[in-house]
Amino acid sequence: MSTTLALPASAAPPQAQTRTAGPATSTHTRRWYTLGVLCLSLLVIVVDSTIVNVALPTFARDLHASTSGLQWIVDAYTLTFAALLLLAGAIADRYGRHYALAGGLALFAAGSLGAAFTQTTAELITARAVMGIGGAFIMPATLSIITAVFTDPAERLKAIGLWSAVSGLGVAIGPVAGGWLLAHFSWDSIFLVNLPIVAVALVAGRWLVPASRSSRSDRLDLTGAVLSVAAFTILTYTIIEAPANGWLSATTLGLAAASIALLAGFVAWEARSDHPMLPLHLFRNPRFTGAGATITVLFFALSGAVFVNSQILQFLLGYSPLAAGVRALPSAAALAVFSPLGASLAKRAGAAAPVALGLAAVTAGLVLFATASAASGYGHYVVAMVIICAGIGLAMSAATSASMQELPPTMAGVGSAVNDTTRNMGSVLGVAVVGSITASVFAGRMAHVAHGTLGSVGVAAAAAHHVGGAYGTALLHQTASAFVAGADRAVLVGAIATLAGVVIAFRTLRTRRTAAQAPAEPTRG
Repeated sequence: MSTTLALPASAAPPQAQTRTAGPATSTHTRRWYTLGVLCLSLLVIVVDSTIVNVALPTFARDLHASTSGLQWIVDAYTLTFAALLLLAGAIADRYGRHYALAGGLALFAAGSLGAAFTQTTAELITARAVMGIGGAFIMPATLSIITAVFTDPAERLKAIGLWSAVSGLGVAIGPVAGGWLLAHFSWDSIFLVNLPIVAVALVAGRWLVPASRSSRSDRLDLTGAVLSVAAFTILTYTIIEAPANGWLSATTLGLAAASIALLAGFVAWEARSDHPMLPLHLFRNPRFTGAGATITVLFFALSGAVFVNSQILQFLLGYSPLAAGVRALPSAAALAVFSPLGASLAKRAGAAAPVALGLAAVTAGLVLFATASAASGYGHYVVAMVIICAGIGLAMSAATSASMQELPPTMAGVGSAVNDTTRNMGSVLGVAVVGSITASVFAGRMAHVAHGTLGSVGVAAAAAHHVGGAYGTALLHQTASAFVAGADRAVLVGAIATLAGVVIAFRTLRTRRTAAQAPAEPTRG
């Protein structure tokens, strides 16, 4: 079995205007331009995942959004994105990854346009959900097309390194771009800015992104699709709402049980299906499973650290959203620089070395972060975050490449979706767990202040600045002490997870796969 790879007829040079059937061994001559289009497509959805956070106070003022409404403006995107990744990857494999990319970009643009002209919180949440659906088709398509276009393993590793660098860079660009746009334009600009970027990606993609789909003609696994969407919808919702509902509340435990039951049903169905959406034999491969586990751990640590660091910069150190975003650029630069270095090291020494070294660096950065006190300034946090992000960059591209190398060409789309699902679940868990621990410690230490009414760091810091004087200064110091103590404990949980990731990397990624061990095509049931 093989992957079909061909340039669109209108774009292909005369000698390449025939469709390639059989293994995609020929070199796509404009592959690096293709990578540029894929990275641009990835950048717009990664930036959008962070740019909206800067505008939350504006939404509260202009749309009269409640706290719950603000949360779901952010989480509607995350929820639909996570729920549809596996289905989107399977559809891309079956009907064409290039079509999935173009369709995802079109949906994302439609959602962005709708968001820009919304008048209510509910309308904005709906538009954000549409953007999440588009993102679910875009992200796995970009990675799967890379694996199809870059047939040389060394070039593929370099391309994935650049893809990873763009992914990390987008996280930092969002707050900076959002802060600048809000300073000069109305809030709808943070959505309208997506439209010209998507237009460039669509037009360039028409000429530069080759056709790519699985050569297998199995029908789509509709039962597996329904089960996976339901399972990941409820699981993501459970994690998002757990800090508010309580991790051990009846609501959380009931939703968790429902998601586990659906996941078990999905696994049981896939095990007996003769055309599974996700062949379970992939997870018997220790390199594939180990790479996925390390990616989850990496994004658990990164998202948790970024979550508390952004609040410290704004609420405790007093930086504006734009100023805080600018001060996050050194860590973004570290991630962008070390991603290609990680790919280069993996090429020479195998995946285990950069993944383990990267996870060790993340652990060290988190431990340094956890030594902060109320008196710590920007210098402490920027050093810690640079170390963390350098480790993320070092490990991410190598782990991603190791995961994709274990897939047969016909499964590039769904395999990319599995990779993206591990990233997304790690990110959602990181914010939920680190945020919950930080909030619990903060609430406990602030319980005696103002009769416990200052339940969040933002409210407490605003109250301190409003009161002013000696009492305001004392309240701000108490707020900083309580929040930093909670953040210190929370990031140590991330450090424990990344330390476990070092062990996983050494145990699963040390063996280097040879050409004779190329992944086999899945067999029918």
